[in-house]
Amino acid sequence: MKREALPASVPDTAIMPVPAAHAAATAALKHRPTGTHVLADLGGIAAEKLCSCASLDALLRAAAEAAKARVLHSHFHGFGDGQGVTGVVLLAESHISIHTWPECGFAAADIFMCGDAQPELALAIIETALQPSSRKINSVHRSPPVR
Repeated sequence: MKREALPASVPDTAIMPVPAAHAAATAALKHRPTGTHVLADLGGIAAEKLCSCASLDALLRAAAEAAKARVLHSHFHGFGDGQGVTGVVLLAESHISIHTWPECGFAAADIFMCGDAQPELALAIIETALQPSSRKINSVHRSPPVR
């Protein structure tokens, strides 16, 4: 999630509406610490779709773009020929990660986005590409605790 510096007079943990004197400072804050966290367990995927760092990197970047998120960086690690991949795409709005087990036809995707980004659109791109025969999706609204 994008974190922007606030003036010293505005605490960075402020989640409640601020007095009018601080309205200009908070108007510059584009991304609040709230968002949607989607956890997707995708099964029955063809093994060849789960082994390539380059392909999965391109897929998650396309998913981020579809969700209207801004990619900052990515890193993917393959565990050997025919083995799984672990990768993460860092976003201004948070992240998308994936962990794959080709021997089981399984991928676990984690999509957390805040601001105006739409993680459900990212998931749709991932599912279209991987074509799982089964899926279990959990979606959680994330936000700071109310004081």
